Amino acid sequence: MLDIKLICNNFNNVVKKLASRGYELDIKKIKTLLEIRNKFKTNTETLQNKRNIISKTIGNNKNYILKVQKLFVKVKKINHKLHKNILCLEVTNKKIYNILFKIPNLPHNSVPIKTNIEIIRWGVPKSFNFSIRDHIKIGLLNGDIDFELATKITGSNFTLIRGNLAKLHRALIQFMLDKQINDHGYEEMYVPYIINRTSLVGTGQLPQFNKNVFELEGENEYFLIPTAEVPLVNSVSGKLFNVNDLPIKLTAHSPCFRNEPVSYGTDSRGMLRQLQFDKIELVQIVHPEKSYVVLEDMTNHAEEILKALNLPYRVISLCKEDISFCASKTYDIEVWIPSLETYLEISSISNCEDFQARRIKTRFRINKDKAKPKFVHTLNGSGLAVGRCLLAVLEYYQNEDGSITVPDSLRSYMCGINRLY
Repeated sequence: MLDIKLICNNFNNVVKKLASRGYELDIKKIKTLLEIRNKFKTNTETLQNKRNIISKTIGNNKNYILKVQKLFVKVKKINHKLHKNILCLEVTNKKIYNILFKIPNLPHNSVPIKTNIEIIRWGVPKSFNFSIRDHIKIGLLNGDIDFELATKITGSNFTLIRGNLAKLHRALIQFMLDKQINDHGYEEMYVPYIINRTSLVGTGQLPQFNKNVFELEGENEYFLIPTAEVPLVNSVSGKLFNVNDLPIKLTAHSPCFRNEPVSYGTDSRGMLRQLQFDKIELVQIVHPEKSYVVLEDMTNHAEEILKALNLPYRVISLCKEDISFCASKTYDIEVWIPSLETYLEISSISNCEDFQARRIKTRFRINKDKAKPKFVHTLNGSGLAVGRCLLAVLEYYQNEDGSITVPDSLRSYMCGINRLY
Protein backbone atom coordinates (compact mmCIF):
# COMPACT_ATOMS: atom_id res chain seq x y z
CA MET A 1 0.00 0.00 0.00
CA LEU A 2 1.30 3.44 -0.86
CA ASP A 3 1.88 6.05 1.83
CA ILE A 4 -1.08 8.45 1.81
CA LYS A 5 1.30 11.31 2.68
CA LEU A 6 3.42 10.45 -0.35
CA ILE A 7 0.34 10.68 -2.56
CA CYS A 8 -0.76 14.00 -1.06
CA ASN A 9 2.69 15.63 -1.16
CA ASN A 10 3.74 14.31 -4.58
CA PHE A 11 0.42 13.88 -6.30
CA ASN A 12 1.45 14.63 -9.90
CA ASN A 13 4.61 12.53 -9.64
CA VAL A 14 2.66 9.56 -8.21
CA VAL A 15 0.07 9.79 -10.98
CA LYS A 16 2.84 9.90 -13.60
CA LYS A 17 4.70 6.89 -12.14
CA LEU A 18 1.52 4.82 -11.91
CA ALA A 19 0.66 5.70 -15.51
CA SER A 20 4.11 4.48 -16.59
CA ARG A 21 3.17 0.98 -15.40
CA GLY A 22 -0.24 1.05 -17.03
CA TYR A 23 -2.35 2.09 -14.03
CA GLU A 24 -4.65 5.08 -14.32
CA LEU A 25 -5.38 6.63 -10.95
CA ASP A 26 -8.89 8.10 -10.63
CA ILE A 27 -7.54 11.59 -9.89
CA LYS A 28 -10.90 13.29 -9.47
CA LYS A 29 -12.25 10.66 -7.08
CA ILE A 30 -9.22 10.49 -4.80
CA LYS A 31 -8.77 14.28 -4.76
CA THR A 32 -12.41 14.72 -3.79
CA LEU A 33 -12.11 12.14 -1.01
CA LEU A 34 -8.90 13.74 0.28
CA GLU A 35 -10.61 17.14 0.38
CA ILE A 36 -13.59 15.67 2.26
CA ARG A 37 -11.19 13.86 4.60
CA ASN A 38 -9.29 17.09 5.35
CA LYS A 39 -12.56 18.91 5.97
CA PHE A 40 -13.79 16.31 8.51
CA LYS A 41 -10.33 16.12 10.08
CA THR A 42 -10.22 19.93 10.53
CA ASN A 43 -13.78 19.96 11.91
CA THR A 44 -12.91 17.17 14.36
CA GLU A 45 -9.87 19.04 15.64
CA THR A 46 -11.83 22.29 15.94
CA LEU A 47 -14.67 20.63 17.89
CA GLN A 48 -12.21 18.85 20.16
CA ASN A 49 -10.47 22.14 20.92
CA LYS A 50 -13.81 23.82 21.68
CA ARG A 51 -14.76 20.99 24.01
CA ASN A 52 -11.42 21.20 25.79
CA ILE A 53 -11.78 24.95 26.32
CA ILE A 54 -15.33 24.55 27.71
CA SER A 55 -14.21 21.67 29.95
CA LYS A 56 -11.53 23.90 31.48
CA THR A 57 -14.12 26.65 31.96
CA ILE A 58 -16.38 24.18 33.76
CA GLY A 59 -13.51 23.26 36.05
CA ASN A 60 -12.92 26.91 36.90
CA ASN A 61 -16.61 27.62 37.62
CA LYS A 62 -17.64 24.71 39.83
CA ASN A 63 -19.28 27.08 42.31
CA TYR A 64 -21.54 28.65 39.70
CA ILE A 65 -24.13 25.90 39.16
CA LEU A 66 -26.29 27.72 36.59
CA LYS A 67 -23.30 28.66 34.45
CA VAL A 68 -21.91 25.14 34.66
CA GLN A 69 -25.27 23.67 33.56
CA LYS A 70 -25.30 25.88 30.46
CA LEU A 71 -21.73 24.84 29.68
CA PHE A 72 -22.70 21.15 30.01
CA VAL A 73 -25.44 21.71 27.43
CA LYS A 74 -22.84 23.20 25.04
CA VAL A 75 -20.51 20.22 25.60
CA LYS A 76 -23.37 17.83 24.87
CA LYS A 77 -24.11 19.58 21.55
CA ILE A 78 -20.41 19.58 20.64
CA ASN A 79 -20.12 15.88 21.50
CA HIS A 80 -23.07 15.11 19.24
CA LYS A 81 -21.48 17.01 16.34
CA LEU A 82 -18.10 15.46 17.12
CA HIS A 83 -19.55 11.95 17.07
CA LYS A 84 -21.17 12.51 13.66
CA ASN A 85 -18.00 14.11 12.34
CA ILE A 86 -15.79 11.21 13.51
CA LEU A 87 -18.15 8.68 11.89
CA CYS A 88 -18.00 10.62 8.60
CA LEU A 89 -14.20 10.76 8.87
CA GLU A 90 -14.03 6.99 9.42
CA VAL A 91 -16.28 6.32 6.42
CA THR A 92 -14.19 8.63 4.23
CA ASN A 93 -10.94 7.01 5.43
CA LYS A 94 -12.38 3.60 4.61
CA LYS A 95 -13.23 4.73 1.08
CA ILE A 96 -9.69 6.09 0.64
CA TYR A 97 -8.09 2.90 1.95
CA ASN A 98 -10.29 0.79 -0.33
CA ILE A 99 -8.80 2.73 -3.24
CA LEU A 100 -5.26 2.54 -1.82
CA PHE A 101 -5.43 -1.26 -1.51
CA LYS A 102 -6.05 -1.49 -5.27
CA ILE A 103 -3.22 0.85 -6.31
CA PRO A 104 -0.01 -0.95 -7.38
CA ASN A 105 3.43 -0.06 -6.09
CA LEU A 106 5.48 2.72 -7.66
CA PRO A 107 8.25 1.48 -9.98
CA HIS A 108 11.86 2.19 -9.03
CA ASN A 109 13.70 4.68 -11.25
CA SER A 110 15.99 1.92 -12.55
CA VAL A 111 13.09 -0.14 -13.95
CA PRO A 112 13.02 -0.23 -17.79
CA ILE A 113 10.22 1.89 -19.24
CA LYS A 114 8.60 -0.21 -21.99
CA THR A 115 10.83 -3.18 -22.84
CA ASN A 116 12.25 -5.94 -20.65
CA ILE A 117 16.05 -5.87 -20.62
CA GLU A 118 18.33 -8.89 -20.49
CA ILE A 119 20.91 -8.32 -17.74
CA ILE A 120 23.07 -11.42 -17.96
CA ARG A 121 23.18 -14.75 -19.74
CA TRP A 122 24.96 -17.74 -18.19
CA GLY A 123 25.95 -20.98 -19.87
CA VAL A 124 25.73 -22.06 -23.49
CA PRO A 125 22.83 -24.36 -24.48
CA LYS A 126 24.37 -27.63 -25.58
CA SER A 127 23.80 -29.23 -28.95
CA PHE A 128 22.38 -32.74 -29.15
CA ASN A 129 23.55 -35.22 -31.79
CA PHE A 130 20.19 -36.96 -31.75
CA SER A 131 16.52 -36.03 -32.07
CA ILE A 132 15.55 -34.82 -28.59
CA ARG A 133 12.29 -35.50 -26.76
CA ASP A 134 10.35 -32.96 -24.74
CA HIS A 135 9.57 -33.72 -21.08
CA ILE A 136 6.13 -35.07 -22.01
CA LYS A 137 7.54 -37.71 -24.35
CA ILE A 138 10.26 -38.56 -21.82
CA GLY A 139 7.65 -39.07 -19.10
CA LEU A 140 5.34 -41.11 -21.31
CA LEU A 141 8.23 -43.20 -22.65
CA ASN A 142 9.19 -44.31 -19.17
CA GLY A 143 5.75 -44.13 -17.56
CA ASP A 144 6.77 -41.91 -14.64
CA ILE A 145 4.72 -38.85 -15.64
CA ASP A 146 1.02 -39.58 -15.88
CA PHE A 147 -1.11 -36.67 -17.08
CA GLU A 148 -4.06 -38.89 -17.93
CA LEU A 149 -4.36 -40.32 -14.41
CA ALA A 150 -3.96 -36.85 -12.85
CA THR A 151 -6.79 -35.60 -15.07
CA LYS A 152 -8.97 -38.54 -14.01
CA ILE A 153 -8.25 -37.93 -10.32
CA THR A 154 -8.64 -34.15 -10.42
CA GLY A 155 -8.88 -32.47 -13.81
CA SER A 156 -6.75 -30.89 -16.51
CA ASN A 157 -3.50 -29.06 -15.73
CA PHE A 158 -2.44 -31.39 -12.94
CA THR A 159 0.43 -33.90 -12.98
CA LEU A 160 1.13 -37.22 -11.29
CA ILE A 161 4.79 -38.25 -10.97
CA ARG A 162 5.95 -41.63 -9.67
CA GLY A 163 9.00 -43.81 -9.06
CA ASN A 164 12.53 -42.46 -9.41
CA LEU A 165 11.22 -39.35 -11.14
CA ALA A 166 9.25 -38.49 -7.98
CA LYS A 167 12.49 -39.10 -6.07
CA LEU A 168 14.31 -36.68 -8.40
CA HIS A 169 11.57 -34.10 -7.78
CA ARG A 170 12.09 -34.53 -4.04
CA ALA A 171 15.87 -34.39 -4.46
CA LEU A 172 15.54 -31.00 -6.15
CA ILE A 173 13.47 -29.70 -3.23
CA GLN A 174 16.01 -30.89 -0.63
CA PHE A 175 18.95 -29.60 -2.67
CA MET A 176 17.40 -26.15 -3.10
CA LEU A 177 16.51 -25.84 0.57
CA ASP A 178 19.93 -27.00 1.76
CA LYS A 179 21.62 -24.53 -0.58
CA GLN A 180 19.65 -21.56 0.76
CA ILE A 181 19.90 -22.62 4.42
CA ASN A 182 23.53 -23.73 4.54
CA ASP A 183 25.12 -21.36 2.04
CA HIS A 184 23.01 -18.22 2.40
CA GLY A 185 21.71 -18.28 5.97
CA TYR A 186 17.94 -18.54 5.44
CA GLU A 187 15.81 -19.96 8.24
CA GLU A 188 13.59 -22.80 7.07
CA MET A 189 9.92 -22.65 7.97
CA TYR A 190 7.07 -25.10 7.53
CA VAL A 191 4.00 -23.00 6.79
CA PRO A 192 0.23 -23.55 6.56
CA TYR A 193 -1.07 -24.23 3.06
CA ILE A 194 -4.41 -22.66 3.98
CA ILE A 195 -4.61 -18.97 4.86
CA ASN A 196 -7.19 -16.32 5.70
CA ARG A 197 -8.25 -13.21 3.79
CA THR A 198 -6.26 -10.85 6.03
CA SER A 199 -3.02 -12.60 5.07
CA LEU A 200 -3.77 -12.34 1.34
CA VAL A 201 -4.65 -8.65 1.68
CA GLY A 202 -1.43 -8.14 3.62
CA THR A 203 0.78 -9.38 0.79
CA GLY A 204 -1.29 -7.82 -2.00
CA GLN A 205 -2.99 -10.83 -3.62
CA LEU A 206 -6.36 -9.46 -2.47
CA PRO A 207 -8.46 -7.62 -3.39
CA GLN A 208 -6.74 -7.18 -6.76
CA PHE A 209 -6.41 -10.86 -7.77
CA ASN A 210 -9.50 -12.39 -6.21
CA LYS A 211 -10.17 -14.62 -9.25
CA ASN A 212 -6.66 -16.11 -9.19
CA VAL A 213 -6.81 -17.69 -5.73
CA PHE A 214 -8.68 -20.83 -4.71
CA GLU A 215 -11.26 -20.03 -2.03
CA LEU A 216 -12.52 -22.84 0.19
CA GLU A 217 -16.19 -23.17 0.96
CA GLY A 218 -17.19 -23.34 4.61
CA GLU A 219 -17.90 -21.33 7.72
CA ASN A 220 -14.41 -19.77 7.79
CA GLU A 221 -13.07 -17.63 4.96
CA TYR A 222 -10.05 -19.69 3.93
CA PHE A 223 -7.92 -19.85 0.76
CA LEU A 224 -5.22 -22.15 -0.60
CA ILE A 225 -1.83 -20.43 -0.72
CA PRO A 226 -0.82 -19.11 -4.16
CA THR A 227 2.78 -19.01 -2.88
CA ALA A 228 4.62 -19.49 0.44
CA GLU A 229 5.42 -15.77 0.25
CA VAL A 230 2.03 -15.13 1.87
CA PRO A 231 2.58 -17.03 5.15
CA LEU A 232 6.30 -16.14 5.28
CA VAL A 233 5.73 -12.39 4.98
CA ASN A 234 2.74 -12.52 7.34
CA SER A 235 4.89 -14.30 9.95
CA VAL A 236 6.24 -10.82 10.83
CA SER A 237 2.87 -9.07 10.60
CA GLY A 238 2.34 -6.34 13.21
CA LYS A 239 5.83 -6.70 14.68
CA LEU A 240 8.17 -3.90 15.77
CA PHE A 241 11.81 -4.94 15.36
CA ASN A 242 15.04 -3.48 16.63
CA VAL A 243 17.37 -2.53 13.78
CA ASN A 244 19.80 -5.21 14.99
CA ASP A 245 17.15 -7.88 14.26
CA LEU A 246 17.42 -7.15 10.54
CA PRO A 247 17.76 -8.73 8.07
CA ILE A 248 15.32 -11.59 8.61
CA LYS A 249 15.84 -14.33 6.00
CA LEU A 250 13.15 -16.98 5.58
CA THR A 251 12.63 -19.90 3.22
CA ALA A 252 10.02 -22.60 2.78
CA HIS A 253 9.03 -25.35 0.41
CA SER A 254 5.33 -25.55 -0.37
CA PRO A 255 2.84 -26.44 -3.05
CA CYS A 256 1.35 -23.39 -4.74
CA PHE A 257 -2.25 -23.21 -5.96
CA ARG A 258 -3.18 -20.66 -8.61
CA ASN A 259 -6.53 -20.47 -10.33
CA GLU A 260 -5.16 -18.86 -13.47
CA PRO A 261 -6.61 -19.35 -16.95
CA VAL A 262 -4.41 -21.76 -18.92
CA SER A 263 -4.10 -21.35 -22.68
CA TYR A 264 -3.47 -24.36 -24.86
CA GLY A 265 -0.30 -23.32 -26.63
CA THR A 266 3.23 -24.71 -26.60
CA ASP A 267 4.04 -22.70 -23.46
CA SER A 268 1.41 -24.51 -21.38
CA ARG A 269 1.81 -28.16 -22.40
CA GLY A 270 2.61 -30.82 -19.85
CA MET A 271 4.21 -29.42 -16.69
CA LEU A 272 4.88 -25.95 -18.08
CA ARG A 273 1.80 -24.32 -16.54
CA GLN A 274 -0.05 -26.06 -13.72
CA LEU A 275 -2.79 -25.16 -11.25
CA GLN A 276 -0.71 -26.85 -8.53
CA PHE A 277 3.09 -26.75 -8.46
CA ASP A 278 5.90 -26.79 -5.90
CA LYS A 279 8.26 -23.93 -5.18
CA ILE A 280 11.04 -22.93 -2.81
CA GLU A 281 10.22 -19.43 -1.59
CA LEU A 282 12.79 -16.88 -0.38
CA VAL A 283 11.75 -13.88 1.73
CA GLN A 284 13.85 -11.18 3.35
CA ILE A 285 12.77 -8.43 5.77
CA VAL A 286 15.40 -5.70 5.61
CA HIS A 287 16.47 -2.15 6.40
CA PRO A 288 15.15 0.23 3.68
CA GLU A 289 18.64 1.47 2.82
CA LYS A 290 19.81 -2.06 2.02
CA SER A 291 16.89 -3.49 0.04
CA TYR A 292 18.33 -2.95 -3.44
CA VAL A 293 21.62 -4.58 -2.48
CA VAL A 294 19.57 -7.47 -1.08
CA LEU A 295 17.61 -7.69 -4.35
CA GLU A 296 20.86 -8.41 -6.18
CA ASP A 297 21.90 -10.90 -3.48
CA MET A 298 18.61 -12.80 -3.64
CA THR A 299 18.82 -12.97 -7.43
CA ASN A 300 22.30 -14.47 -7.06
CA HIS A 301 20.98 -16.97 -4.49
CA ALA A 302 18.44 -18.25 -7.01
CA GLU A 303 20.98 -18.23 -9.86
CA GLU A 304 23.35 -20.44 -7.88
CA ILE A 305 20.85 -23.31 -8.03
CA LEU A 306 20.92 -23.25 -11.83
CA LYS A 307 24.69 -22.91 -11.89
CA ALA A 308 25.04 -25.94 -9.60
CA LEU A 309 22.78 -27.90 -11.96
CA ASN A 310 24.71 -26.54 -14.96
CA LEU A 311 21.48 -25.33 -16.61
CA PRO A 312 21.87 -22.31 -18.95
CA TYR A 313 19.77 -19.31 -17.97
CA ARG A 314 19.36 -15.58 -18.35
CA VAL A 315 18.23 -12.76 -16.01
CA ILE A 316 15.68 -10.21 -17.23
CA SER A 317 14.87 -6.84 -15.65
CA LEU A 318 11.12 -6.47 -16.14
CA CYS A 319 9.73 -3.23 -17.53
CA LYS A 320 7.25 -1.05 -15.67
CA GLU A 321 4.17 -2.67 -17.19
CA ASP A 322 5.36 -6.21 -16.39
CA ILE A 323 6.49 -5.90 -12.76
CA SER A 324 4.19 -7.52 -10.23
CA PHE A 325 1.48 -5.58 -8.38
CA CYS A 326 3.47 -5.22 -5.13
CA ALA A 327 6.91 -4.79 -6.68
CA SER A 328 9.01 -1.71 -7.20
CA LYS A 329 11.49 -3.77 -9.20
CA THR A 330 11.51 -7.38 -10.43
CA TYR A 331 14.09 -9.67 -11.97
CA ASP A 332 12.92 -12.76 -13.84
CA ILE A 333 15.29 -15.71 -14.14
CA GLU A 334 14.62 -17.81 -17.24
CA VAL A 335 16.03 -21.32 -17.77
CA TRP A 336 16.81 -22.83 -21.18
CA ILE A 337 14.26 -25.42 -22.35
CA PRO A 338 15.82 -27.51 -25.15
CA SER A 339 12.56 -28.73 -26.76
CA LEU A 340 11.25 -25.16 -27.05
CA GLU A 341 14.65 -23.73 -27.97
CA THR A 342 13.94 -20.76 -25.73
CA TYR A 343 14.24 -19.52 -22.17
CA LEU A 344 11.30 -19.89 -19.77
CA GLU A 345 10.67 -18.17 -16.44
CA ILE A 346 11.68 -20.24 -13.43
CA SER A 347 11.95 -17.50 -10.79
CA SER A 348 10.89 -13.92 -10.09
CA ILE A 349 12.73 -11.88 -7.46
CA SER A 350 11.02 -8.67 -6.33
CA ASN A 351 11.72 -5.75 -4.04
CA CYS A 352 8.40 -4.53 -2.66
CA GLU A 353 10.02 -1.73 -0.62
CA ASP A 354 7.57 -0.77 2.17
CA PHE A 355 4.44 -1.59 0.12
CA GLN A 356 3.63 -4.85 1.95
CA ALA A 357 5.02 -3.62 5.27
CA ARG A 358 2.42 -0.83 5.37
CA ARG A 359 -0.35 -3.35 4.79
CA ILE A 360 0.86 -5.72 7.52
CA LYS A 361 2.14 -2.92 9.81
CA THR A 362 5.69 -4.22 10.23
CA ARG A 363 8.25 -1.68 11.41
CA PHE A 364 11.67 -1.34 13.00
CA ARG A 365 13.27 1.12 15.39
CA ILE A 366 16.91 2.26 15.46
CA ASN A 367 16.80 3.61 19.00
CA LYS A 368 14.31 2.00 21.39
CA ASP A 369 13.65 5.21 23.32
CA LYS A 370 13.77 8.10 20.84
CA ALA A 371 13.55 7.18 17.18
CA LYS A 372 10.18 7.01 15.46
CA PRO A 373 9.56 3.50 14.03
CA LYS A 374 9.98 3.09 10.26
CA PHE A 375 8.52 0.53 7.92
CA VAL A 376 10.78 -2.32 6.84
CA HIS A 377 11.28 -3.33 3.23
CA THR A 378 10.18 -6.81 2.09
CA LEU A 379 11.61 -8.87 -0.74
CA ASN A 380 10.46 -12.20 -2.11
CA GLY A 381 11.44 -14.63 -4.81
CA SER A 382 11.49 -18.20 -6.02
CA GLY A 383 14.52 -20.29 -5.37
CA LEU A 384 13.22 -22.06 -7.62
CA ALA A 385 9.98 -23.36 -9.17
CA VAL A 386 10.54 -27.11 -8.72
CA GLY A 387 8.38 -28.49 -11.55
CA ARG A 388 9.93 -26.29 -14.22
CA CYS A 389 13.39 -27.09 -12.87
CA LEU A 390 12.58 -30.80 -13.07
CA LEU A 391 11.48 -30.60 -16.71
CA ALA A 392 14.58 -28.52 -17.55
CA VAL A 393 16.76 -31.24 -15.99
CA LEU A 394 14.88 -34.01 -17.83
CA GLU A 395 15.31 -32.35 -21.19
CA TYR A 396 18.85 -31.07 -20.72
CA TYR A 397 20.24 -34.33 -19.30
CA GLN A 398 18.41 -36.73 -21.63
CA ASN A 399 20.27 -39.41 -23.56
CA GLU A 400 19.48 -40.91 -26.93
CA ASP A 401 18.18 -44.16 -25.39
CA GLY A 402 15.59 -42.26 -23.32
CA SER A 403 17.55 -42.42 -20.06
CA ILE A 404 18.29 -39.36 -17.91
CA THR A 405 21.71 -38.65 -16.40
CA VAL A 406 21.33 -37.37 -12.82
CA PRO A 407 23.23 -34.06 -12.36
CA ASP A 408 26.27 -34.37 -10.09
CA SER A 409 24.87 -31.96 -7.50
CA LEU A 410 21.77 -34.16 -7.00
CA ARG A 411 23.39 -37.59 -6.77
CA SER A 412 23.89 -37.52 -2.99
CA TYR A 413 20.13 -36.91 -2.68
CA MET A 414 19.29 -39.84 -4.99
CA CYS A 415 20.70 -42.67 -2.86
CA GLY A 416 23.51 -43.28 -5.35
CA ILE A 417 21.29 -43.36 -8.47
CA ASN A 418 23.28 -41.80 -11.32
CA ARG A 419 20.92 -42.53 -14.19
CA LEU A 420 17.16 -42.87 -14.53
CA TYR A 421 15.73 -45.72 -16.69
